[in-house]
Amino acid sequence: MAQLTQNLIGQSPAWLVTLDAISGLAAIDKPILVVGDPGTGKTSVAGRLHFLSTRWEQTWQAVNCAAMDGANLETRLFGGASGLSTSLLESADGGTLLLDNIEAMPWLVQEKLLGLIETGTFKTVGEDEETSVDVRILSTSSVDLRLEVAAGRFSANLLSLLAYDVITLPPLRVRRRDILPMAEKFAADMVTLLDEESFPGFSAELIEFLGAHDWPGNVRELKSVVERAVGRAWNDEAGLSAPIANVNLDPFDTPWQLANKLSTAPSEQKIPAPETMQGNGSNQTVGKNFTERTEAFELSIIKEALSQSGNHQGNAAKYLGLTYHQFRGLLRKHGLKK
Repeated sequence: MAQLTQNLIGQSPAWLVTLDAISGLAAIDKPILVVGDPGTGKTSVAGRLHFLSTRWEQTWQAVNCAAMDGANLETRLFGGASGLSTSLLESADGGTLLLDNIEAMPWLVQEKLLGLIETGTFKTVGEDEETSVDVRILSTSSVDLRLEVAAGRFSANLLSLLAYDVITLPPLRVRRRDILPMAEKFAADMVTLLDEESFPGFSAELIEFLGAHDWPGNVRELKSVVERAVGRAWNDEAGLSAPIANVNLDPFDTPWQLANKLSTAPSEQKIPAPETMQGNGSNQTVGKNFTERTEAFELSIIKEALSQSGNHQGNAAKYLGLTYHQFRGLLRKHGLKK
């Protein structure tokens, strides 16, 4: 039986509305479709729907439709010929079956699932005898299934049955209030994994960055970034004695890049003439030495980024196309870190 997430963290207005929807729909024994951007926690929400339902003491089964081809998925759901494999539908009888990434389900399997939902019966692959089951179907998707129907890739009839109602999960960027509590939970779990006694917390500047970042990968990205930050701090300090102060959004971001890396250079910025830079409305000589010129220019764009972002270091890093960790390194280099 898959582990279920019973506690969903969050108190932001958008998340409280979602929790209300989960609580209300959990009690209605109908198929529910959970949709949202990748990493928003769709599988956890589906688990919560089961845990709050009248079926909570019965079996929970789940299958990722994107993880296998059509024939294997069909056999997994409906069983193999001559009883060679027990179907997930039979295993979930009386309980709940989650169909994760339902958009990946092939058309033939969609048609068999449609018949199951309509009649409560199905035929094992390769056999004629029908089997009756009482299973609640939950499904998830990161795409707009209405567009899949329009494109002829998904059954309109099946979608109408799967979507008795739809729960749309908000992205993390609209749940700013929930970011820190989730980050602290992920960090505390990582501390336990490392067998440390306590979590020292985050620095004030890191808390500011976590709250300002847009988190395109949503909760999944936040979890990975926080766990990596705790792990690196633990390695660097041979323990966890000080608040976590640095994060790295991209673990591939190192001084030694692969030779065939994709170009990720920030957009071009206009560079001043080599011997002069603008300052307080007049040209200022910065020296003829290459190192002096380079450092002076570097310092000028750091100050420009801070000015443009209202001295918000996270936004200044974004302005320059840098990670927060890289920008903090530049501040230390030029003696600007408080």
